[in-house]
Amino acid sequence: MQFDDNRLLPLLFGEHDQNLARIEKELGVSLVSRGNQIAISGPAEAVAIARQVLTGLYQRLKRGLDVNRGEVDAAMRLARQDDGLEPNLFGADAKDGTAIRTQRRHITPRSAMQARYMRMLHERELVFGLGPAGTGKTYLAVAVAVAMLTKGAVDRIVLSRPAVEAGERLGFLPGDLREKVDPYLRPLYDALYDMLPAEQVVKRMSSGDIEIAPLAFMRGRTLAHSFVILDEAQNTTPMQMKMFLTRLGESSRMVVTGDLSQIDLPSGTKSGLKDALEAVADVPDIGVTQFTEVDVVRHHLVAKIVQAYDKRDRQAKKPDRSSSN
Repeated sequence: MQFDDNRLLPLLFGEHDQNLARIEKELGVSLVSRGNQIAISGPAEAVAIARQVLTGLYQRLKRGLDVNRGEVDAAMRLARQDDGLEPNLFGADAKDGTAIRTQRRHITPRSAMQARYMRMLHERELVFGLGPAGTGKTYLAVAVAVAMLTKGAVDRIVLSRPAVEAGERLGFLPGDLREKVDPYLRPLYDALYDMLPAEQVVKRMSSGDIEIAPLAFMRGRTLAHSFVILDEAQNTTPMQMKMFLTRLGESSRMVVTGDLSQIDLPSGTKSGLKDALEAVADVPDIGVTQFTEVDVVRHHLVAKIVQAYDKRDRQAKKPDRSSSN
């Protein structure tokens, strides 16, 4: 491979050629750089993937975007999935919804499923994002919400989450309503601050452009011209979920995210998310995206942890043949 701008090569290769070393390790190829050229050797399929990865990363640099370990991993993940999405991953202004510009981030999908999810968030008025931690289902929903608010496509963002502790009893929480629910909504705040300058987040929350709406206080409302996100929906009851879904108003969009493997409700209580998916299974125009461990984009160990838990749970569900004999 030959590159026409030598100034970008140190960024492409990474400090001490760490990007090249990662591609070599993950794909089983050999990369040798000479001037503005890279020689790739190895199995034909791996060489083709490495070429696609390097081309995409180089194009990203030419557009003034960053290349770090996360982008390298994302490029390899997409190239391996071979879903024809590589140009959109690195494209500066993909027009099919697979690139989002906010004031602080240029966000592109890091897996084929993320690309489908991002398109669905633009095309459907009600979307369910399901899957394990680290797949970006909440982060991307907030990104699309911020982009639509900035463009004036919606008048406000409404963020909601059930106040259910993850296996702990936190007891009495001091402060006003917002201070009480803030700990539960912290992941949504983190995403907001990643998309917008801090002063803008504070200003928009003060003006009502961004609203924190505890799930328990949603009854009786109609949310029009809004982008509504319900996070950790697996911890809702069926009654709460039905109440929430029927808040959808004119010119609004609603995203429901959750992980059915991490239900923190009391034993014997059915998850409202599971119940809703069963109830609306045949309703047209509702989008459902199911992420898996291959879509985990956090630390590489997170995907392995998810796989380990899933493997153990599958083995636990297998019937014990020895006891039946």
